[in-house]
Amino acid sequence: MTKARRLTVLGAAAALTGSLVAVPAAALSAPPRPAPSAQDSAATATPEKTPVAVGSGGAVSSVDPDASAAGISVLKKGGNAVDAAVATAAALGVTEPYSAGIGGGGYFVYYDAKTKVIRTLDGRETAPRSAGKDLFLENGKPIPFDEAVTSGLGVGTPGTPATWDTALNNWGTRSLGQVLRPARKLAAHGFTVDETFRRQTADNEARFRDFPATADLYLPGGKLPVVGSTMKNPDLARTYGELAKKGVGALYKGELGRDIVRTVREPQVRPGSTRKVRPGDLTADDLRSYHALSQAPTHTTYRGLDVYGIGPSSSGGTSVAEALNILEKSDVSRLSEKQYLHRYIEASRIAFADRGRWVGDPAQEDVPTKGLTSQRFADARACLIHDNKALTSPLAPGDPRHPERCAAADKAAPTTYEGENTTHLTVADKWGNVVAYTLTIEQTGGSGIVVPGRGFLLNNELTDFSFAPASPAVHDPNLPGPGKRPRSSISPTIVLRDGRPVVALGSPGGATIITTVLQTLLNHLDRGMPLVDAIAAPRASQRNAAATELEPGLWNSPVRGQLEAIGHAFKQNPEIGAATGVQRLPDGRWLAAAEKVRRGGGSAMVVHRS
Repeated sequence: MTKARRLTVLGAAAALTGSLVAVPAAALSAPPRPAPSAQDSAATATPEKTPVAVGSGGAVSSVDPDASAAGISVLKKGGNAVDAAVATAAALGVTEPYSAGIGGGGYFVYYDAKTKVIRTLDGRETAPRSAGKDLFLENGKPIPFDEAVTSGLGVGTPGTPATWDTALNNWGTRSLGQVLRPARKLAAHGFTVDETFRRQTADNEARFRDFPATADLYLPGGKLPVVGSTMKNPDLARTYGELAKKGVGALYKGELGRDIVRTVREPQVRPGSTRKVRPGDLTADDLRSYHALSQAPTHTTYRGLDVYGIGPSSSGGTSVAEALNILEKSDVSRLSEKQYLHRYIEASRIAFADRGRWVGDPAQEDVPTKGLTSQRFADARACLIHDNKALTSPLAPGDPRHPERCAAADKAAPTTYEGENTTHLTVADKWGNVVAYTLTIEQTGGSGIVVPGRGFLLNNELTDFSFAPASPAVHDPNLPGPGKRPRSSISPTIVLRDGRPVVALGSPGGATIITTVLQTLLNHLDRGMPLVDAIAAPRASQRNAAATELEPGLWNSPVRGQLEAIGHAFKQNPEIGAATGVQRLPDGRWLAAAEKVRRGGGSAMVVHRS
């Protein structure tokens, strides 16, 4: 799919004062820096973009320096991790508009240092209440995928604004208006277009041109944005201002919501376009009835640590937990590279076979979460792994309700498709609170449809449902339904030792999120890699498919041939995931870590560097 955009954007100080200036991307690597134009009178330094930062007072790690700076600014003013997480997410809605925004949803995991309790919010989008299992069928057959992606039909009720509001009301210390301030100014004054943003726009140019509101915003003057130019979004600045003044009721009960419903039901398509754009059936009642759900996290123990994640409707927490439990009795730290990758790949394969059969929206499906995360079930599945022979996919699922050694509970079914674009942020504060938050609009550019006059793209998350059963002979828990939340692979994860944070992380990447988080945890906890190196290490992703995807670092390694000799099959993927994380050091300082190279590298910041 796509690479989340890395933008060379405006300085943290400028973002807070409103004195913003565009800095050409080339200026970062080729001094001297161009002087500001007459209209850009208060230039400041671009925020430092580094994959690792260590210090005190709190930490933020995201893909974008202005977004990380927005979170840091809130921490510096006394806000807590929840406040900073929402501020960072709102800024990502400006600078990462093809990955996240108020037109989408996500999952929020929070560690409360005072109570030492993990709490979570499910802010996943929901299908209209009129939706049935045939949502994406026509004459009994699935409609073309592209027609679902770029349509009102694929748009779910946005959950991101409700997630922000619920998190701030429950655990924050600042108002929504306060934490939106940096993002409002960033939207009003603009960020600098870099090559990645231009390339992502070019990848979406054809469909963006078919929607006048989208073309007006992202194809200024009818052309692709120029690298080094300033991209402003005054409509989004006004939308954020409306949310700041009126609260999220403006979206779920007010005029902003009516604009969303109108856009979904009657997408405005360019005259003369030949694109078939299907309308959706989202209603004002769907918006009014939406809630971000407070729910228990998933939990398992691993090497004496407590690993917490997000529960269904996401499959992330259950799948990461199951794979860790399968590996619990292997001394991963002492295995050779071949043995380690073999067992990791097989644990991932098994976990995906089980999630495909059992995980869906628990409001409409019987999801055996405790069974999936139990050591007993993992032990019954681990016996499938043999050191000198790879398993083949699709692998049949087990039964977590009645675990039997190496027994299959149902026939094998292939893993269904899931888009790969999302963004993740991780935040910690001086009190020891931690947030791991992954948010998304699904594919790069979501539905491709900007709400006219509002400055944000709508999601196409309903395409994460199975259009039809993965196998006619096997129950598929991820078929559409009224008000149902499509299954996700989002995996924000927090690891504790004796009730205190050890590490927190997450990643974008669709179904590769699960394997990215799992492999990063294994690299760090078992293989002894510093967090930034655990994130940077080359990745493999097996999702109960015939071939395991490998990044170039493993594709070009001798270990690939060693694994192929025992039956593994591979295909190359140039880039898998883009993780960020924070780590609590023994002396109480925070380490923030992000990607060194993937998706242009990430932005790790702390309040006071040391």
